[in-house]
Amino acid sequence: MKEAILHLRGSDPVLAAIIDRVGDYRIEFREPDFDTLVKSIVYQQLSGRVASVIFGRLMTAVGGKLTPANILKLRPSQMRKLGLSTQKTAYIRDLARHTRDGRVVFEELRELSDGEVIERLTQVKGIGTWTVHMFLMFALRRVNVMPSGDLGIRNAIRKAYDLAELPTPKAIEEMSVRWHPYCTVASWYLWRSLEPNANL
Repeated sequence: MKEAILHLRGSDPVLAAIIDRVGDYRIEFREPDFDTLVKSIVYQQLSGRVASVIFGRLMTAVGGKLTPANILKLRPSQMRKLGLSTQKTAYIRDLARHTRDGRVVFEELRELSDGEVIERLTQVKGIGTWTVHMFLMFALRRVNVMPSGDLGIRNAIRKAYDLAELPTPKAIEEMSVRWHPYCTVASWYLWRSLEPNANL
């Protein structure tokens, strides 16, 4: 990772200052599997604390084994009682069906390009580009992902670069050209610049 840090320091003095302040790059990876993607759906647009409680209830309801079969054994009404919205219940069940039917095969994803992973996973209801970007970064360990639509990234860039307003995703894409091929590393530092103790 030294090469990435050297590249980012050399290409962007603002990011270099963030790297100095934040310290070592210590990204926390997850497994590139069904559990991780279900968890990311549960966590969409919720505070970490609330999402953690709901995810814990879901794990209990499936007996600690988060498999497509165990999800589909639950009735939608049971899932909603755990605190999942009607939409998230539908999304998780759609992912379970895609996985059960072999339309999403997690073992194959490692071999696909970022674009192919996005294309494959966004066929599932409720999984958009943002969710796949998180999966690419934190599960598949891809080093050059730029989640330009992420609100945390947009806020971090506005603050770090002293911008009058939130940059658009398009502006971030243009700005991030200098960080290639290490956009994931740049993103991690940007998130950490706002939340030093974030679970990333």
